[in-house]
Amino acid sequence: MDISQRLERIESIEQIRNLKALYCDLCDEGYDAEALCALFTEDAVWDGGRLGRFEGRERMHRFFTNMPNVMSFAIHHVTNSAIDLSDDGQSAEARWYLIQMATQKIENKAVWLAGRYVDQLILQEGVWKFRHIELNARFYSPYDQGWAETPFLEV
Repeated sequence: MDISQRLERIESIEQIRNLKALYCDLCDEGYDAEALCALFTEDAVWDGGRLGRFEGRERMHRFFTNMPNVMSFAIHHVTNSAIDLSDDGQSAEARWYLIQMATQKIENKAVWLAGRYVDQLILQEGVWKFRHIELNARFYSPYDQGWAETPFLEV
């Protein structure tokens, strides 16, 4: 692999990191459904396990539009990125750990969410897009009780 190919791969990895950061920013700043859905392919899937599964931009748009009614506050911290590009540089898998502090709107309850994201991405017309986001939650717990006492709240 020559230096230009190596540089192209590094640039792709940085673009994917920036895409995930933008996704988190948009979630934390009110879940702008239009802007969030633009980060995904038309047939993308957002799969949060217990939190729900949404296939296609239309269903994801409804999900993101409703999120401010569920969570009035959220801070996504994603760490420990591992990004594997395909040999041709047209697709990638990215893995991240999530630690999230949030407030459930209905009960005004502070909660912790932690888990692991596994993202499938593709390069579409020179722009990286999410094809599939999977969130494997390890706990979704009240702040005051913690994950040892209450590992999963009902969603």
